[in-house]
Amino acid sequence: MFRSLGRDAVSASRAIYLFATSIAGFCFWILGTEEAAAHVKWFCAYDAAGQPRGLENVLCQDFELLLGVALLWFFSGCVVERTSPGELVVRSLNRFTETLELHTELMMRAVCGFFFISLWAVGGIILTPELKTTSALVGPLQLAIAAGLLSRRTMPLSAAGIAVLFALAVRDYGTFHLADYPIFLGFAAYLALTGFQKDLFGVSPLDVVRYATAVTLMWASIEKWAYPEWSFPLLIEHPGITLGFNNEFYMRAAGMVEFTLAFALAWTPLVRRIAAAMLLGMFISACFEFGKLDVIGHSAIIVVLVAIVSDTRQSESDYRTPWLAPAGLCAALTVTLFAYYVGHAAIFNTTIL
Repeated sequence: MFRSLGRDAVSASRAIYLFATSIAGFCFWILGTEEAAAHVKWFCAYDAAGQPRGLENVLCQDFELLLGVALLWFFSGCVVERTSPGELVVRSLNRFTETLELHTELMMRAVCGFFFISLWAVGGIILTPELKTTSALVGPLQLAIAAGLLSRRTMPLSAAGIAVLFALAVRDYGTFHLADYPIFLGFAAYLALTGFQKDLFGVSPLDVVRYATAVTLMWASIEKWAYPEWSFPLLIEHPGITLGFNNEFYMRAAGMVEFTLAFALAWTPLVRRIAAAMLLGMFISACFEFGKLDVIGHSAIIVVLVAIVSDTRQSESDYRTPWLAPAGLCAALTVTLFAYYVGHAAIFNTTIL
């Protein structure tokens, strides 16, 4: 009996070791894709109305290979989640993030306040660096949003202020451009729901902003395939980012990594926490590479990712059969590509193929 227990212990240890080293290796590779976390519109020239790469060009052999690798990793993560190594990872995460979870609301309010005070200090920006404005009302509104975060009672007013800024940006830059940033609406919903101590039809405030973050990053990843040339000046300036790959392949890989991890944010408890941790590593490493503009611009999404990593909630309804993971990822990829290209063609009269 003791020999059997010993063999089981050794087998479990080996499984945990292999799982941990695989995750670690994947994380190190992820951290190399810093450009995936740097929003190219903040640093390079772009033409949002320009003709994107046709889908015939996007859906190439490299794309299929990368999708296959992504499906394998995603499915493997879902399988491991309900095993002993998966439970060990959950317990470890819970111990590490216990304090953070207790202060999630305070953390979200503090970072959101920092974000809007920073925008006010820089001046001439609505919500993100490329959304410029000359309106004299934007600065005071940003300060008012930050002030409203000091009390839970006034958080809904801050949420309304964010919605006003978003509407102003839509007016000035168009709906398609602001499709990059539904996270701001998700953050506004989080603040309003938390202030009122309500859920949104049974969906918690944190889950609302989590879904908004997933949609934001999935949409942003499409631009890496549709307009890879926007990022080429950035890759020339920071050649180490590409890890030796050519720029075309690197942009396809960066887009696939970002899309897969973004979709994982909407999946099961451990999968979304691991995905959030990987994305967090990407965004933080990008801040070191691209400076304070990236720190300010991505502070909101970084704090949301920290909150997701720290979220220990789980119930049986959160879990799904692992084989649904590849199907869900492929469906989300198809829908997002379709929405992006059809929407762009309808608004800017561009071609799809």
